[in-house]
Amino acid sequence: MKYIKLLAFILVFFVLAAVAAGFGTYKWAARALPDYKTISDYDPPLVTKVLTRDGGILGHFYHEKRFLVSLNEISPWAVKAFLASEDARFYEHEGVSLLGVVRAALHNLKAREIVQGGSTITQQVIKSLLLSPERSYTRKLKEAILAYRLEKHLSKDEILTIYLNQIFMGSGVYGIEAASREYFGKHARDLDLAEAALLAALPKAPSRLNPYRNPEGARHRQLYVLSRLRDLDWISQQEYEEAVEEPLHLEPMPDPSWKEGPYYLEEVRRQLIRMFGEEKVYRGGLIVHTPADMKHINAAEKALRKGLEASTKRRGWRGPLDSIDQEMQQNLSMEQILDPEEFNKGQWHRVLVTQVDSSGAMVSFGDFQGRIHVSTMEWARTPNPARAPEEVPPVRDASRVLSPGDVVWASLLEVEPDESGLWQLALEQEPEVEGAIFSMDPRTGEILAMAGGYDFYKSQFNRATQARRQPGSAFKPIVYSAALDNGYTPASIVLDAPFVYDDHHTLTSWRPRNFEGVFHGPTILRDALVKSRNLVTIRVAQNVGIGNLISRSRDMGITEEFPRDLSISLGSVPISLQNMCQAFTSFARDGSYVQPRVINKVTDSWGQILYENQDEPIQAISPENAYIITNLLQEVVRDGTGWRARSLGRPVAGKTGTTNDQRDAWFIGYSPYLLTGVYVGVDQPTPMGRFETGSRAALPIWVDYRKEVENDYPVQDFTRPPGIVTARIDARSGLLAPSGMEETYFLPFKAGTEPTSKSARLDGDRERTGRSSSSSTEEDLLKQIF
Repeated sequence: MKYIKLLAFILVFFVLAAVAAGFGTYKWAARALPDYKTISDYDPPLVTKVLTRDGGILGHFYHEKRFLVSLNEISPWAVKAFLASEDARFYEHEGVSLLGVVRAALHNLKAREIVQGGSTITQQVIKSLLLSPERSYTRKLKEAILAYRLEKHLSKDEILTIYLNQIFMGSGVYGIEAASREYFGKHARDLDLAEAALLAALPKAPSRLNPYRNPEGARHRQLYVLSRLRDLDWISQQEYEEAVEEPLHLEPMPDPSWKEGPYYLEEVRRQLIRMFGEEKVYRGGLIVHTPADMKHINAAEKALRKGLEASTKRRGWRGPLDSIDQEMQQNLSMEQILDPEEFNKGQWHRVLVTQVDSSGAMVSFGDFQGRIHVSTMEWARTPNPARAPEEVPPVRDASRVLSPGDVVWASLLEVEPDESGLWQLALEQEPEVEGAIFSMDPRTGEILAMAGGYDFYKSQFNRATQARRQPGSAFKPIVYSAALDNGYTPASIVLDAPFVYDDHHTLTSWRPRNFEGVFHGPTILRDALVKSRNLVTIRVAQNVGIGNLISRSRDMGITEEFPRDLSISLGSVPISLQNMCQAFTSFARDGSYVQPRVINKVTDSWGQILYENQDEPIQAISPENAYIITNLLQEVVRDGTGWRARSLGRPVAGKTGTTNDQRDAWFIGYSPYLLTGVYVGVDQPTPMGRFETGSRAALPIWVDYRKEVENDYPVQDFTRPPGIVTARIDARSGLLAPSGMEETYFLPFKAGTEPTSKSARLDGDRERTGRSSSSSTEEDLLKQIF
């Protein structure tokens, strides 16, 4: 009996000691634990989505590729599969599964190291969000304590939702939604049983079981998940067999990020970082609504590339990309793996020249042979900026251009080889000249399209928003707008004659001239703007006053600093294409301008509005002033340097711009519904070549783009405001034209400023002094060339 009491005492002692030790261990492990309640404010790094105007995806920004979804946005198959794989008793335990702990302990004792955790889903959430990933019994104890506490704080569905959004799934993606997109090209709600089982297999070892790299391992684990579902009676035997037999097609959901509209997307990114900071942009799961229109963007990018490629050909052949020896030629052929099924007409390929004669060159690319006929090399003259291509004979001998061993660019002329098995190609050359196109709705300020260079992957510098270049004559409408408010009308007479400005501070003289190098004598203001007469513009600026010109520029939203000299009237101050387009919205609208914008609205991942654009138009000039300038710029298209825009067959206003030595070429043109600007020039300002003007280098890009989108808009003319009258004016004298006079213009005037005297000139009179009968305008010169 005494021994029994002793044994009972010892047993009680050990039980109390164990309880005390357990309690002490609990107290020790429970101190300094992280606050589990923070999990209820689950805010993981999420993908920021940038949407186009129709709700499509323009691109994503992220550090961790994760898309937040609720439990009802996940396929029921996926929920079952993850529970079967990770924690079948999830809805029964209180955060810790004792059975799982015992099972894991036995495995660990057998292996003499920690090889299995036995963690519930709740514990995995704790480990992922609050604790380090170290494998230790101390961490497991803390994990269990926190898991128990979390189960008292959040519902099972809330914990499971957090888990399914948090887990790493391989291939750089986190959470079930991102994994569904990455592996099956669909949303989590659309997963079938077989697909769900494969995804549920990944958390065990997401990198090792990545189905793209290890399809056998992923398949083995998928079968395990399916068998667990069957054994738990969560699926039938038939469903199991159908899922096992189902072939899986792995294909990621297309991500257009940086593939379509990269310059637009980058501008959005830069503005978001200025507004919210980099951390919020890359981790905050923002939903960004933009006015980007993919039809406009694709058309703009295509037009810009085509125009820059045409421009580089007008300057001649710079030579091959490389010239290589026989050994390197063999290596080049082996490196190229091409599939003719993916060939497209016009597609560029890097080709190796193998033979050359006067009629053309034989080339190889990959396993294919082709021929470049000399007729596609007519442009490949020796570069000479002083001579336009029309002033030199075309190339007729291919051996003057290419040699065996040359590596060059060539484009496919057809999508099939000819009867002899040869692919017909054309010689190509990447441009060294750069450019930009910028298109917006002047009614709202929404930027529909933007391309800031030839190739985003070679240069992310956005020449539409970041470059500052001289606009040349594209600035003149601002000068003439100021003139209309300072005593001038479209019929005012100004002398077109030599002009010399002596700067007594620098002891230098400035002698500007017209593009065509001749003088036209007395000129009405309409002709001065339409024909882009520099000398008239300078005299107008001198009379209006530099201060008034600078004020008018400021009024129209131009932000650059202006020196107080007359050269600013000819566009000598560098300005961005975006800023010039913004200023021109004053003409396209009612005299007010709008801020161009690439962001309409930003919300968080739950739909709460963080930013919404509420910019209001800013009145810059009167509606009458805007209408008169627009009318004159329509004349630029009808009768001046903008003549190519007539091909649209719609009311269009616009102005070309060309700087000294053809270093910069511009065209800004607009309709009431769409305003588009184009800039072309070399990044390090150098002459582009003879006659590389706004009319020739920039305007064709504008036309090509607009032809692709114009039919989406109804034909619309500019609305004449009250207070405007029109009169038929003698084109020479600027006075009212008598009946029967042929050389006349119908011009708009502010009411009360129209001429009241009638011209006495006869049609045969030539009143303009200093004008040569053989002189021609810029348009005449270019028409002679073309």
